[in-house]
Amino acid sequence: MRALVGVDWGTSSLRAARLGAGGEVLEERSSARGILSVPAGGFPAVLQETCGDWLGGDALCLVSGMAGSRQGWQEAPYCACPAGFAEVARSLTWITPGRIALVPGLSCEERGLPDVMRGEEVQVFGALGRLGLQDGTFVLPGTHSKWVEVQDARVRSFSTYMTGETYALLRQHSILARTLPAGDGAAPDEEAFTRGVREAQAAGSLLRSAFGVRTLALFERAAPAALASYLSGLVIGEELRARAPLPREVVLVGSPALTARYALALRTLAWDSRSIGSEATWHGLWALARTLETP
Repeated sequence: MRALVGVDWGTSSLRAARLGAGGEVLEERSSARGILSVPAGGFPAVLQETCGDWLGGDALCLVSGMAGSRQGWQEAPYCACPAGFAEVARSLTWITPGRIALVPGLSCEERGLPDVMRGEEVQVFGALGRLGLQDGTFVLPGTHSKWVEVQDARVRSFSTYMTGETYALLRQHSILARTLPAGDGAAPDEEAFTRGVREAQAAGSLLRSAFGVRTLALFERAAPAALASYLSGLVIGEELRARAPLPREVVLVGSPALTARYALALRTLAWDSRSIGSEATWHGLWALARTLETP
């Protein structure tokens, strides 16, 4: 297979990897040059600065993430679900024909409302390959958490939950901010976090349960340092409540810190999960490149 460079270009950061013929990561680099820091017309120069020495000869470069958005390098139209490797490969937006392409992202619709993702689809495809799966429910935690349903190695549908953003808004810009400590700490207070997860199930509404963060502090029924973990448990617990009943097992894809929180929340509710990290992105881009080069 041709030399392959994979690029995960997000809003606030850029990651690049030089991949071997079997999908192994030969070298990896990262930069703070997310799309919001790149001026109009500046994307080729930033890519060259980051990994230009990898792009010689006939190397193929596949770029996933927000670089394909309207605010990015060039808008790559979404590929409609259901979609697998073949549909995504046919929908690539080529910056340099045969050499540099933007992965399109996916769209789906539920009750007349569209939903979209950029970059997460590559992680799902990578997780499928790494774990040897064809079907399953995949959860990608983050600012906008994604729940993805896969059947026969094709994304059938997905849903977005603004869990991380809701946590940040409540934590920083609501009345709760006056109660919460300045920092979250490296790891959650597990007792407070799981208490929040359970309360989300019992209350049945985050609008009802969130104010309890303040009243627990007012009546000194929770340590101030534990309240951020309690709030985190509430919002993640609300996401899980909205998804119930869950399948027997879900696959968590993302950073170790976030997937660990979700795994703890799932265990609290007696649901099973397994996790895979950033290597899913590189494996997904490698598998997509193989699709391009397989007759």
